[in-house]
Amino acid sequence: MGLFLTLAFLFFIGSVFGWVLELFFRRFFSKANPERKWINPGFCTGPYVPLYGMGLCLLFLIASLENTTWIENPFWEKAALFAFMAVCMTAIEYIAGIMSIKIAKVRLWDYSNQWGNIQGIICPTFSLAWAVLGAVYYFLIHPYILDALRWLSNNLAFSFVIGMFYGVFIIDLAHSVQLVARLRKFAQDNDVIIRYENLKAHIRAFQDKTAQKHRFFRPFSSSKALSDHLKERLTKARDDIKANKDAVFAANKRK
Repeated sequence: MGLFLTLAFLFFIGSVFGWVLELFFRRFFSKANPERKWINPGFCTGPYVPLYGMGLCLLFLIASLENTTWIENPFWEKAALFAFMAVCMTAIEYIAGIMSIKIAKVRLWDYSNQWGNIQGIICPTFSLAWAVLGAVYYFLIHPYILDALRWLSNNLAFSFVIGMFYGVFIIDLAHSVQLVARLRKFAQDNDVIIRYENLKAHIRAFQDKTAQKHRFFRPFSSSKALSDHLKERLTKARDDIKANKDAVFAANKRK
């Protein structure tokens, strides 16, 4: 089976399972979701996170380099392999994050409260998490991925399902790009960076307050215009900044 079809299959699997992983992480572990609500993660509408799809492709390619290193000790060879996985995944995360901020003026995630973070895009904690996920992938998933690839090579009719996935994914991506274009224009006009997840939470809070039905796969759908939600978020952010400055000034004055 060709490398292109292999990577297409892995991107499909990684994107979907990554979405599931993010879904449960945000529901049960994320500090950014104290209400413990179900949140549709990611940039797209559907059940996939492309970053994980690219990540799985990369982990597969790195794991395929096993036994090609100069390290003879099996333990240190595995440690170097997992460290390299973490570095590569962190690099992908940083590139995706910086592009979303610099080009789209949208912050898709925020690690600003994490120790050692760089621009709120990457941090040591999540780099370590990538290393752990790399080890989990190597020991528990990679052997089955190879079996799945062998199955796929004997059942190429399944590639029709992969084709359907990419058809829906491209349509979804086009819709998401249009949404981000609207957010980008607002961000440029007001010289701000829009926090994607905070905007989702703001709209959901409005829906809860007005007893509207929340659409899990359409988190930006609301009876109020998106521009109005953005203006409210901008006003609140500026009020918070002013309140913090006033608090600091008052504290310094007391000293």
